[in-house]
Amino acid sequence: MSFKPAKWPRKLRSQEWFGGTSKDAIYHRGWMRNQGFPVDLFDGRPVIGILNTWSELTPCNAHLRDLAERVKHGIYEAGGFPVEVPVFSASESAFRPTAMMFRNIAAMAVEEQIRGQPMDGVVCLVGCDKTTPSLLMGAASCDLPTIMVSGGPMLNGYFNGERVGSGTHIWRFNAAVKAGDMSIEEFTAAEASMSRSAGSCNTMGTASTMASMAEALGMALSGNAAIPAVDSRRRVMAQMSGRRIVQMVKDDLKPSDVLTKEAFENAIRTNAAIGGSTNAVIHLLAIAGRVGVDLSLEDWDRCGRDVPTILNLMPSGEYLMEEFFYAGGLPVVIKRLGEAGLLHKDALTVSGESAWEQVKDVVNHNEEVIRPADRPLTQSGGVAVLKGNLAPLGAVLKPSAATATLMVHRGRAVVFEDIDDYKARIDDPDLDIDETCVMVLKNCGPKGYPGMAEVGNMALPAKVLRKGITDMVRISDARMSGTAFGTVVLHVSPEAAQGGPLAVVQSGDFIELDVPNRRLHLDIPNEELAKRVAAWVSPIERPTSGYAMLHHDHVEGADSGADLDFLKGCRGAPVGRDSH
Repeated sequence: MSFKPAKWPRKLRSQEWFGGTSKDAIYHRGWMRNQGFPVDLFDGRPVIGILNTWSELTPCNAHLRDLAERVKHGIYEAGGFPVEVPVFSASESAFRPTAMMFRNIAAMAVEEQIRGQPMDGVVCLVGCDKTTPSLLMGAASCDLPTIMVSGGPMLNGYFNGERVGSGTHIWRFNAAVKAGDMSIEEFTAAEASMSRSAGSCNTMGTASTMASMAEALGMALSGNAAIPAVDSRRRVMAQMSGRRIVQMVKDDLKPSDVLTKEAFENAIRTNAAIGGSTNAVIHLLAIAGRVGVDLSLEDWDRCGRDVPTILNLMPSGEYLMEEFFYAGGLPVVIKRLGEAGLLHKDALTVSGESAWEQVKDVVNHNEEVIRPADRPLTQSGGVAVLKGNLAPLGAVLKPSAATATLMVHRGRAVVFEDIDDYKARIDDPDLDIDETCVMVLKNCGPKGYPGMAEVGNMALPAKVLRKGITDMVRISDARMSGTAFGTVVLHVSPEAAQGGPLAVVQSGDFIELDVPNRRLHLDIPNEELAKRVAAWVSPIERPTSGYAMLHHDHVEGADSGADLDFLKGCRGAPVGRDSH
């Protein structure tokens, strides 16, 4: 069979590898054909890379190989050539010291795989929470046509007749065991009910939040975020996304066309409306940095502060992702934002339609799950950005998951120097702590942990839990799982490992939290604070090899997205020189 390139509106990037009859083209096509691909697949049709984060050690993504096949069907139907490419998969449930440490290397690996291989467009198959931002970051850096496809949340869990949210009930049941209200046997029996199907967390944890952010940004088809992993409509979404990416290549519709400042503002307001994870703050800042959009913590407070949380979903509310989908999913929330004048309606999406066009006719099927604007879960949702002498560059708190009576609080600090110190002392009966105190955890930021682990939602001392107390003010430079809850101040910047004021807080100091006025204050004289900072010596040893060293030397603070400094900016995907 002879090779004759087909006509396409423009020369495709992949033809630099596969087009023509040169030695190099025959070399590239020849090796690909050992998989049984017909020669006419290389005739000039778009080559679509399906970047698959499938891994059996990433449980949320373990079903993505099936979805990849559905994406392939769609690509073939639309006249494209799909190629499945495994990429770095960071699981929050298994990676140590924390998956967040590897988000940036995953993004770097994805970027180089796109840049160095013959792809004209990209479908990102994602699920567990770090896979969504890492693939978005890598794709944004290359700026080839890209569409996101999420794996979807798992089915609802039930235990003893109670609706059980994955992640959220881990914290609740663990606290109940420490308080003596639940036996360890009951806790272990509940394990099977927490994760009873394929998919990511069924609460509004970071996985569901980031799936929602991808959709709100316009980088996924409308409705993508909430379809359960095992619902047949998830497969349909994958197939339709496969069809759509081929047209996106034809139209040359790139991430830079979609990821505008207006798109990020839409996502921030959506995050407020759904009670999304504070982790979205770091991830969106990092994604914006890759595409060259000027986004800051101040934008989070400005855009999200007056947006009511209308989604009644754990950990802030009572329902789970299944009910969210049945109620109409994220399109209903985005429509509500548009009706309230809180949406940039003309923002372009990967569908080719505007943000408003694709949601204006959707219907809310359950107003207990997605509440009307006059009956929100929290009147002022969003992410509160706090500043003060304890957090000069900012810190964040999620009001919808906090206790209203603790939003203005002054308490005595009980300090833990690192996570090991916390674990060693938290349940010591002699620990001088009560419910009025402020728990402070240091050295758990991007450099300190290393990687900024989800340890900010410190479990309360057993002796406090036994009194029936369920929340205390907690402050750290760490992150918190999106499935968790409480009056928890996170991402304190600069972090303790960089010598920020958090590093010199001492037990017995008084700390003032004033969320309405966005203030976080260490109540000591300025002279004393300066004296302590001047005398501070870092307890963190610099790694001397491997990725840990690269990460330590180049990771930025949480206030700017915790990306590696040399990865910021869109570098494009030029075709390199062929060495064969």
